[in-house]
Amino acid sequence: MFKQFELLVARCDAINQIKMERALEAMNEAGRRMLSMLPVLLHYHHPHLPGYVSGEVPCGIANFQPDAAQRKFLFTQCGHTAEPEVKECCLSAVYTMGSTSSIGQSTVSDLDIWICHDPALSAERRALLEQKCQFLSRLAEQHSVEMNFFLIPENKFRVGNQAQVGLDNCGSAQHLLLLEEFYRSATRVAGKRLLWPLIPVEREDEYDALAAALFSTGMISEDDWLDLGGVGHIPAEEYFGSALWLLYKGLDSPYKAVLKILVMEAYSAEFPHTDLLAVQAKRWFQQHDEFGLSLDAYYLMLDKVTDYLTKLGDTKRLDLARRCFYLKICDPLSRNVPPQHGRWRRDLLVKLVRDWGWDHATLQHLDSHDQWKVEQVKTAYEELLSSLMQSYSKLIQFARRNNISESINPEDIGILSRKLYTAFEALPGKVQRINLKIAPDLHESDLSLIQVPPGHLNRQGWYLYKYSLKPHDIIGRAPLEYNGYLSKLVAWAYFNGLMVANTRIDIRQAGSDITRTCLHQFCQDLADTFPVELPPASNLALSRPCEIRHLGIFLNLERDPTADWPEEMPPVLEHGEDMLCFGARQECLIGTVDLVYRNSWNEVRTLHFNGLDAVVEALSTILSKMHQDAAAPDAIDVFCYSQYYRDEIRHQFTELVNSCISLRLALDKQRMVKLLSVGEHRYALFLERRGVSVRQLSSAIDFYRQVSDNKLERQTAEPDNGLHVPPIVDAYASEGLIQYFFEDNDNGFNVYILDENNKVEIYHEYAGSKEDLVQNVNRYYTMTHQRFDFTEQVINFNLPQFYELVPGSDSLQVTPYRSAMREMPQQASG
Repeated sequence: MFKQFELLVARCDAINQIKMERALEAMNEAGRRMLSMLPVLLHYHHPHLPGYVSGEVPCGIANFQPDAAQRKFLFTQCGHTAEPEVKECCLSAVYTMGSTSSIGQSTVSDLDIWICHDPALSAERRALLEQKCQFLSRLAEQHSVEMNFFLIPENKFRVGNQAQVGLDNCGSAQHLLLLEEFYRSATRVAGKRLLWPLIPVEREDEYDALAAALFSTGMISEDDWLDLGGVGHIPAEEYFGSALWLLYKGLDSPYKAVLKILVMEAYSAEFPHTDLLAVQAKRWFQQHDEFGLSLDAYYLMLDKVTDYLTKLGDTKRLDLARRCFYLKICDPLSRNVPPQHGRWRRDLLVKLVRDWGWDHATLQHLDSHDQWKVEQVKTAYEELLSSLMQSYSKLIQFARRNNISESINPEDIGILSRKLYTAFEALPGKVQRINLKIAPDLHESDLSLIQVPPGHLNRQGWYLYKYSLKPHDIIGRAPLEYNGYLSKLVAWAYFNGLMVANTRIDIRQAGSDITRTCLHQFCQDLADTFPVELPPASNLALSRPCEIRHLGIFLNLERDPTADWPEEMPPVLEHGEDMLCFGARQECLIGTVDLVYRNSWNEVRTLHFNGLDAVVEALSTILSKMHQDAAAPDAIDVFCYSQYYRDEIRHQFTELVNSCISLRLALDKQRMVKLLSVGEHRYALFLERRGVSVRQLSSAIDFYRQVSDNKLERQTAEPDNGLHVPPIVDAYASEGLIQYFFEDNDNGFNVYILDENNKVEIYHEYAGSKEDLVQNVNRYYTMTHQRFDFTEQVINFNLPQFYELVPGSDSLQVTPYRSAMREMPQQASG
């Protein structure tokens, strides 16, 4: 056995050398230098080295000896002829994973680096190492290299996974599936060799026992070998969390995500006898002397997906998977250019596209993806999203068939589902972002908006075109988008990058008061008010009800009551005149109200109100989107496009909105009433803890009756038990969400459930497990509620939110529910 073991070690080293050479070959000069010198920066702790952090930063990579180039770099940086002293080796090994060294690697591929370390590291020292890694990431970024570090304790995959979801951290969404991906794609940069590839593949289920025997007999030493554990059986529970994570990663890397989630789908179809790609690669490694495609992580994925979809007869998704694979490689075969990433990649790709039967036109189309515009991006977006959702749906069906619970923590389900909800769920008025890094630039030279009045063949409303209004440009062209109101189309064009500073915008209205000048001003106001991009919403924000953070209010954009006034003699404005009840005719000078706002989940929403009730409906809608304990918006910008008295209308409406918001957020009031005169009508806005309602008043007597009788609807599961809803629950009520609040007591806990309309159910002294309740509720809403409908794939991402009521200094406070399983600090993972 020892001779066979030595043979596999030598083969493993030779293959790792080939993979390292291929990784460096695919990088630019800066990337090669960063990866080559990375072991030096991690092994030594010296103030003259880049990324230095003061303090007891863990350093020292096991068995690392710098080569000549690394030693030269070290001496150049530190100014010594002798190496700096390394007193301890806290770092077991440094590995790359993912596409690095595979056919899927390109010059723009990011580098995912695993730093495996002693699990006994203190939290303080680990934090210092994380800080150093952040410095190194920023250093790499300065040289246009994306380098992501993940700190992996050697026992990470042997104990419960307490990591939290982050920007590049899958948290509890993937655990053994993450290890499986690592094993099939790992390339050793420095440190201990991996033990896993050397354990006989036919005895994978006995991995732990065999590894322990090798160590205990002294055949191998823990000082030389990295043992992260086996992957003999991956529980079905992991597939749901993995699917959520891959959908989320699809926002930034859609081509890669499509391939990876198809692999998960194929795995689930083979369950419980899944032939894991890592095990396939290990089998090939142990049976062959040389390096081959069966050890290439990305080719393995393509091969698995091809076999699975071919058996299904799903040629549509198979073609998409091949296009995703081709676009991930970034080697344009239709152009007569030298290979960018090595001849072997080019030769393999040429063979593949020949086998697929692609013609030159197909290659030209794919190779020009950096020049795609909105039509091509919309088509690609719909294809990618359809495939992602179809895979996700099949994995949900797999979970239902096997009656499995999720291994992903409830709070991670909440965070990931909310990220997907904000990105993918199409809702009326929501601005859908279609460019998932599919193309770099969607700007258009010309955009035109055409209004169709009632009674025509086409639907009444507005149509957006990417052409000028010149007949030879626009006749026979299809519109890009339709909407019933103009502001939604302009916002869609702006936030999707079609409308930029030098875009020529024209309009043809039929029944609206908007002019070309007003349209241009609106476009400018929108661009001045809202940046196109902002940092992603934080996990904390996503765990709370969404709140309006930036509100833009645009008055009289489509309908301007002052446009009908005679130019030679407009009505005289008296001092203190009410713009909502103007002159002897008591005319409301606001005809339409358009809202564009960005919320705390980083969604952009639009709303349009017109007619006699536009003002009241707009105000009640704004206020209903603020629970009473919400923070006031960071900014409120009001614009007016009236022909007359523009500033006066804007000023008065700004004051009205601010006063209403102040009343809504008044923490010391259970109920407030705001009276409004709009035109000839009188209204009362009732601002209560759990919502906002509006009543039209016919007289003073009617007002007093409404004040005494008006109550928001309430339902309780146990109406006679004397249990009341804590005020903090009412204050946190947020329309459009299902919210669960847990309150501990001596006999269990109370459960307060607010539905999407803020009706409440109360369950007193619930004796079950919160953990089980949360998982069952999530599973119910995931598998039975039909909310997201895209190409017949019904997906629900608007999962309930869960909170705990905890005692504060003088009253109850609300905190996001956290799983009792999570005891340890955050751990990074790829």
